[in-house]
This record gives sequence, structure tokens and C-alpha cells, in this order.
Amino acid sequence: MFEDTAEFSLGLQLAIEQRRNKMADVIKELLNDDTPADFRAAAEEWLNNFNKTNLRAGTYEDGEISKLAADKLRAAVKANFGNANAKAKALLQYIIDEDDMLVKKSVWAFGGDGWAYDIGYGGLDHVIASGEDINLLVMDTEVYSNTGGQSSKASPTAQVAKFAASGKKVGKKDLGMMAISYGYVYVAHVAMGADYAQTLKAIKEAEAYPGPSIVIAYATCINHQIPGGMSNSQLQMKRAVECGYWHLYRYNPLLAKEGKNPFILDSKDPSACFQEFLGGEGRYRVLERQFPEIAKELFVACEEDAKLRLAAYKRLANG
Repeated sequence: MFEDTAEFSLGLQLAIEQRRNKMADVIKELLNDDTPADFRAAAEEWLNNFNKTNLRAGTYEDGEISKLAADKLRAAVKANFGNANAKAKALLQYIIDEDDMLVKKSVWAFGGDGWAYDIGYGGLDHVIASGEDINLLVMDTEVYSNTGGQSSKASPTAQVAKFAASGKKVGKKDLGMMAISYGYVYVAHVAMGADYAQTLKAIKEAEAYPGPSIVIAYATCINHQIPGGMSNSQLQMKRAVECGYWHLYRYNPLLAKEGKNPFILDSKDPSACFQEFLGGEGRYRVLERQFPEIAKELFVACEEDAKLRLAAYKRLANG
């Protein structure tokens, strides 16, 4: 079930970690006074990169380097297999059999906000608290898209959805700030249509980070009833950021180890009308039609919530 995404992904990561540690032990066992020079050089290069992963030290195994080191080690295994003694040959055969563990693996858990903010949040929280090198990507649609469009903890103030027919009365859960509070979790807020480069940078930084990372991506949904339909998804993401409805940032704990501020606010100050953005989406416009007085109050509250979040992000960015 989708609520177990984080837990199953953690299990996958732990299994890979165990297998790769075994690989490292086998490679070390092959290093002795009789080890051929070419194999020793390839093995030590692989081990040096592998052993860099350390969350507390802020060092990590480079995926691209691991590919190059793996190729060199494969060539050395092939070159020395025929002349190896029985014990060494068995160890070299293990490397051949477990060849897929030579290159660093990047494990990602994918899910929606129903999983990450609500039904699977306990598992997600457990996984990021583990300190393991695992990545989580949250597609935030701000509503339970896969079960019929119910209001959720990811839904902002004023949004109309099932179980919130007269508009949601309370604000959106700030999953990113909750993850940041751990201090050792990489966190990013992205919106591809607003800033493709920032989205790509966040995903690359999350993958490289030697611990848990979570990337929360703004995702339009059919329940939003956006102007022009879903073909305008990328444009609507851009509008959401320009009006201050959604904010872009990256929190990278590795920067603190360099004496830098780990929180980077990537989005600029709002330059478009927040209320026009709300009025343009059916999930808010329906409230204005059916409950105009309630809509007026909740639309203001929704904008105030966004301003408070931005003020908090600015304090972190300027700290």
C-alpha cells in the first residue's frame, strides 16, 4: 500500500547497504602482500570513494566516481582471475557475481501528499529520523487526488474539497519545516514550472547528500481546476510561485559544516496578485460563488498564512 512507501524504501536501502558492505569486505580481503599492483590500485580507488559516506562528517560517496572506479575494478578482476589461487579466485568470483553492487545506488521513495503528510507520515518521519542515505520525493497536490479529492493536511486554508465544502478553515501543514527541525535532513521545496534549474539542482543535491533527503514538489491536479486545464500545469506552477502561494527553497546541512547558512530561499518576493491566483482556480472560485462572505474571510486568511510562511523562511535565510 502507498502508505508504506517510506518503510519499504528504507528496507531496500538497508539491503543495498548490507550487500555493498559485504563487497567492501571481500575487496579488502583480497589486499595482501601478493596482490598485483593493478588490482591494488583499482581496489583502493574504489574503497576510498566508498568509505567517504559519513553523515556526521558531511562527506559522501560520489556516484559518478563510483562508476569509473567500478569499471577499473572490473577490468582488474578480469585481468587477474586466471592467475589467482583458489581462495582469491573464489573472492574474485564473488565480485563478478555481485557486480551490480560496485556502483553507488540512489534509492528514492515516490508518493503524494496523502502519503507524506497524512496516512504515511509516521513511516516517513521514522525514515528521515533513521539518518540513512535515502531520498523521498513528495508530489504535493494539496488534496487526496487518488481517493476522490478529499481535503487533507496538505490542503491550504479556503480550498474546497470533499469534507471541506465550505472551504478548509485551518492552514496547510508545513512538512518541509518539520523535516528541517531535525537539523540533519536535506529539504527542498520546488516547482518545476517556476524554476526548472532549481528543481534539478535540488534533486542532484538530495541524491548526493549522505543522509535522508526530502524534496517537496508542487504538483497541479485535476481537482485544482486550473485555467485552461492540465495542459497549463507548468504555467500554473509559475503563477503559484510568482504570487507567493508556493515558495522555493533548499536546506542543505552540509553548508553549515562550511560555515555557511544551510537555508537558501530561491524564490523572489511575490510580484503577482495572490487573490487573482486563488480566483483563477476552480477549487477556490467555487467557494466565492457559493459562500461569498466566507470566501472573503478565508481568502484573506490563506494569503496571511502564505505571508507568515515566507516571513519564517526569510528569517532562516537571513540568519
